[in-house]
Amino acid sequence: MVTFSLFREYVAQLIKYDKKFLIIGNVNAVTYKEIFPLIMSNQIWFGASIHSGDRKFWVPDDYKLEAAGCGIDETGRKFIRVKGVRWFTNLDYKERHEDIILFKQYNPDEYPSYINCDAIEVSKTSDIPMDYDGKMGVPITFLDKYNPEQFEILGKSSDVADMTEIRKMDNVQGGGPRFYVMKNGVPTRMYERILIRRKE
Repeated sequence: MVTFSLFREYVAQLIKYDKKFLIIGNVNAVTYKEIFPLIMSNQIWFGASIHSGDRKFWVPDDYKLEAAGCGIDETGRKFIRVKGVRWFTNLDYKERHEDIILFKQYNPDEYPSYINCDAIEVSKTSDIPMDYDGKMGVPITFLDKYNPEQFEILGKSSDVADMTEIRKMDNVQGGGPRFYVMKNGVPTRMYERILIRRKE
């Protein structure tokens, strides 16, 4: 068993020795500097079946149930709940190549442009506009539905955001390298975003 704290090292070893794998990791692992390039180059991706919420894992009888979300099921087995996990894999599967069905139309009022990147903010994968061909910032959970034939991953906000103008501004909400949008006249930092563009 490998803990989440050794996730980077474990994935590096699997890639180094060209192993096929299916492992569970925290969804935020996609933002790690060692992991994101592998996602971007389609060497690893999210597996099927876990797309949101938490998962229940059985633990040994002598495990102390001290954290929130722990319990004993109807058969008497102890379990813990772990939030925000995904399968990480390099095993291909059919659903990975299915297009995301897009139905929203681009409207500049609904999709604000970033202050520090030539791209628009798309706050949910289901809101990706069907008629927009430029760059878009999407949440990391976009990877749950990502089809490499439909979209190209260009980077992540913490790596590509230009902070030059943001540093000159007063009243900035948040801090650090990310994409910023103007909200009620205040430059506001977004959570980590993946920069994508539709493929031709």
